Amino acid sequence: MKEKLETLEQAIKNHINDGDSVVMGACLEPMIPFAAAYEILRQKKKSLNVIAPISDILFDMLIGAGAVKKVTAAWAGNVSAGLGHNYRRAVEKGDPFPIEIEDHSNFSIGLALLGGAMGAPFLPTKSLLGTGIVESNPNLKQEVYNGEKLIYVPSINPDVAILGVQRADKNGNAHLWGNLGIAQDAAMAGKKVILLAEEIVETSDVDSDPNRVLVPGFKVTSVVECPGFAHPSPVQGYYQRDHEFFHTYHKETKTVDGFKHWLDQYVLSVSSHEEYLKQVGKERLDSLRIKQIKLAAPVNYAAD
Repeated sequence: MKEKLETLEQAIKNHINDGDSVVMGACLEPMIPFAAAYEILRQKKKSLNVIAPISDILFDMLIGAGAVKKVTAAWAGNVSAGLGHNYRRAVEKGDPFPIEIEDHSNFSIGLALLGGAMGAPFLPTKSLLGTGIVESNPNLKQEVYNGEKLIYVPSINPDVAILGVQRADKNGNAHLWGNLGIAQDAAMAGKKVILLAEEIVETSDVDSDPNRVLVPGFKVTSVVECPGFAHPSPVQGYYQRDHEFFHTYHKETKTVDGFKHWLDQYVLSVSSHEEYLKQVGKERLDSLRIKQIKLAAPVNYAAD
């Protein structure tokens, strides 16, 4: 199988185009690929349709920097503090650009990606009946099947799914554990898949535990070795959530000038993910590292 290892810069340059629909944040609060979002902004990608149930401040940051045309999501903001300031400015004032909103619940966007993974045109649900989401999202259709009211959720096949994993081999076989969210559905629905991995391991390491594999390697387009890719969000077994980073972001982005200062400090004034980590600071990152070891019980895959 062809090796798919690329640098972060190469992966974004080669596989993200202006106007693409991109999943980022499929595991909800953990495993958010912030490193990819920063590189997207450094490369000045534009007019993106960003897709996720929750991606914390990642969408808010991309919106404020003018990279987003459409948000397909259940929520856009700061889990620590509420709706994102850039998101509100864009929706309420068209600043820096007006954005289109395709409203979803966490469940319905999961259904949309699951439908895309299955190759189905839509999946039905009862969960949205009686909610305002049916009114705010005209793509959702109420139909009657065998006398029952259902909401048909159109499937989504994103141009790119950017997903984080703890470890991967050079061919795209990867392990993900902890809160999986809708990562597997996003990977299977995506036309291209970029994996950001905390570490690159041998294929035999991945093969040793097949039940932990996210998707088969042939479905993956690009693999990036990118330790610390999710900061300030957490990665199970590697580092905790940087709560103070999120609080500081929310305070600084109350004004446009404050956001521009934050963006310059952490994104535009640094040339790579490695420089970003230096900007955050080794002492701070070390304080977030997981120090305990809680291993799963061993399993026996022997068949004879």
